[in-house]
Amino acid sequence: MLVSTAEDSPSSEVKRDGEMTEAQHVAGLPPPPQPLTVAVAINGKKKSKYAVKWALEKFIPEGKVVFKLLHVRPKITKVPTPIVGNSIPISQVREDIAAAYIKETEWQTSQKILPFQNICIRQKVQADIMIIESDNVAEAIAQVVSDHNINKLVIGDSSSGIFSRKLKLSSKISVCSPSFCTIFAVSKGKLQSIRPSDSETNGNFRDDSSSVSSTATTSGLTSNSQTDISVASYSNLQSLSLSLPMQRFQALSTINRGVIHSNITSGETNHSRCQSLDTEEKRNSVSSCHSGSEYEVQMSQSSSSTSLPTDYPLSDQASKSYAPTDCSASDSQENINLELEKLRIELRHARGIYAVAQSEAIEASRKLNDLNKQRLDGMIKLKEINYREEKVRELANLEKERCEVVIKEAEYMRLQAEREASHRVEAEIKAMRDAREREKLEEALVGPAPQYQMFAWDEIVSATSSFSEELKIGMGAYGTVYKCSLHHTTAAVKVLHSKDNHNAKQFQQEIEILSKVRHPHFLILLGACPERGCLVYEYMENGSLEDRLFRVNNTPSIPWFERFRIAWEVASALVYLHNYKPKPIIHRDLKPANILLDGNFLSKIGDVGLSTVLQLDASSVSTLNKDTGPVGTLSYMDPEYQRTGLISAKSDVYAFGLVILQLLTAKPAMALTHTVESAIDDGCLVEILDSTAGSWPLQETEELAKLGLSCSELRRKDRPDLKEHVLPLLGRLKKVADTVRDSVSNPQPNPPYHFICPILKEVMKDPCVAADGYTYDRKAIEQWLEENDKSPMTNLLLPNRNLLPNYTLLSAIMEWTSKSNQEQLSCLSGRT
Repeated sequence: MLVSTAEDSPSSEVKRDGEMTEAQHVAGLPPPPQPLTVAVAINGKKKSKYAVKWALEKFIPEGKVVFKLLHVRPKITKVPTPIVGNSIPISQVREDIAAAYIKETEWQTSQKILPFQNICIRQKVQADIMIIESDNVAEAIAQVVSDHNINKLVIGDSSSGIFSRKLKLSSKISVCSPSFCTIFAVSKGKLQSIRPSDSETNGNFRDDSSSVSSTATTSGLTSNSQTDISVASYSNLQSLSLSLPMQRFQALSTINRGVIHSNITSGETNHSRCQSLDTEEKRNSVSSCHSGSEYEVQMSQSSSSTSLPTDYPLSDQASKSYAPTDCSASDSQENINLELEKLRIELRHARGIYAVAQSEAIEASRKLNDLNKQRLDGMIKLKEINYREEKVRELANLEKERCEVVIKEAEYMRLQAEREASHRVEAEIKAMRDAREREKLEEALVGPAPQYQMFAWDEIVSATSSFSEELKIGMGAYGTVYKCSLHHTTAAVKVLHSKDNHNAKQFQQEIEILSKVRHPHFLILLGACPERGCLVYEYMENGSLEDRLFRVNNTPSIPWFERFRIAWEVASALVYLHNYKPKPIIHRDLKPANILLDGNFLSKIGDVGLSTVLQLDASSVSTLNKDTGPVGTLSYMDPEYQRTGLISAKSDVYAFGLVILQLLTAKPAMALTHTVESAIDDGCLVEILDSTAGSWPLQETEELAKLGLSCSELRRKDRPDLKEHVLPLLGRLKKVADTVRDSVSNPQPNPPYHFICPILKEVMKDPCVAADGYTYDRKAIEQWLEENDKSPMTNLLLPNRNLLPNYTLLSAIMEWTSKSNQEQLSCLSGRT
């Protein structure tokens, strides 16, 4: 057993006390009173606080008291493991781990004891802390009590049931502790029981004996009353340390000694005293019944085998051992009185025992009734539990049936979904097959002739004045662009830098896509010179969107409402590409430098040399395509495309988001998303907008900025769909921009681009559709056909010269003309 204490060294104190005692003995003074040592056993729980507080209230007023707090903790023989319930012997653990665990256990123990130490500090009492390591709490406390001469021990007492057979810890401590120590059992701040020390028990016995002997010498009547008091006194003493048979033995012996001694000292007895004794017997009989009722609980715990004949020999022996010596043997009357007195005493004792037995029987009957009541209550509760269990079982069966029905329905729905999916796949396969057959038929009907005009190298050299620097309008990564005039049409010629395999592949890719794609916002391919790698496009007067945003050569800035419209036009062109049949097309290099503007700021997407066609399998639902390596401009490249090499329509959405942000801010694309997002969060979006574009509408501009940020999200799945979300929002913003543009004080607004004849560059008066699919003014196209057999737009041979009137477009032109005239008149009237 290991004991650790926080008190000072006791050897020096004992030495000092011994010296003081020796000095007092030499001086003839009485020795000083030894300090009272009080120990409180605590287990670290809340109930121990009651014992500490009770001990402080009880013993502080008594003078010099030494307080000790005892705490027993089990020996550390094992170290727990992370697995719940498992542990390892401490001998098998490394020394540093064992030392750390022991240190942690000591810290936890100190934290348990700290509240009780604080209670003593608040009462201004110095308490010594003693921590004991032992697996047997009772023996450990008893050993400490013996080693430190502890006079008073206060322990907590748990409230156990009346039928509990388990020996409580307080009882074990009382049995093991030395007899010189008084033990107090406290429960919830109240004293439950006391086990006195030997000195206190002997003192009580001596006091009770002297009291009986002194009162027994007065008179017979006084002797009888003191006899009852002695019985009560011994009953109280028995509740602390003696058993019930020993109490009866001592009480009866005291009664007999007192009665016989009183009769001997009285000398003579008359008939009147016998009458008084009869009266007192009745009174004592009643008192005996009351005494039995007071101690029926203690009597009920004793053995019922104790009977009256056990005490009769004791009474006879007492009478013989105290036979009268002062009376004459010839006095028969006195002998009769003596025998009568003995019989009365025995009768009184028998009545007391009978009262006790009767109270025990009543208590046993009451307990039996309580047990029967508890049994009936248990049976009722058991019936209720069985009833509830049956109900729960029925509900469980109903729930099980319901679950089975739901499972069957889910299985049926799954089969239906699989059946529908198989039908859908079959329909898609059939549609793809029909599309292939349609393509084959179209190719068979049209023939292998190219869909663009072939230009000779000499024509291109002559048109560009041998590629004069004055006619150079741009230079890209793959070629140089020159302005020229071919067949009386202003055009732009792109000449590739080299004819390696990569550039040749881009050349063929751009020819293939631009020759098939027909959209108002896609750059028109007029022709090509394949042997020299030259492409001929329509000429765009305002150059690229990038040059106009950064105002190269001090060009005028684009108004904000035109930028709203340009965003919608680019989005509509991308939606057309992504939904192109039979296979979608991905641009892969969308940026402001590849968006061109004509004289009316009409935007068209060009430079589709890096575009790719998604090779979708008919049985696949994925829109991703594995590319050999990322291509395009780094700042506009999809992060997931850079990392995985998987290309999809969302890759163009990422680049389009950056184009929107550049339309708003006219700033480079590098770190632009972070700049715009921070400005929106800080509420200062206006500060980063392009101020040269005019007065931006704040609400619509913020919506467009947030749309650009959502399109440029890093993860592909977080970007919105162009057709479902982006295009509708841009259409609404375009209407707002068109309203503002129409309200500008310009009496002659620019006509829509599709109202203008490609030949005359004016609003058409009689629009009609030619065989190439384009709409022209009737007089202009008829004059053209008189001199040429080719299309003025594609420079391809026209299959026929039929012209179909476009009444829908004619109605729209007439409506626009009427509206323009009314606005012009209203403006004139307003000025006047």
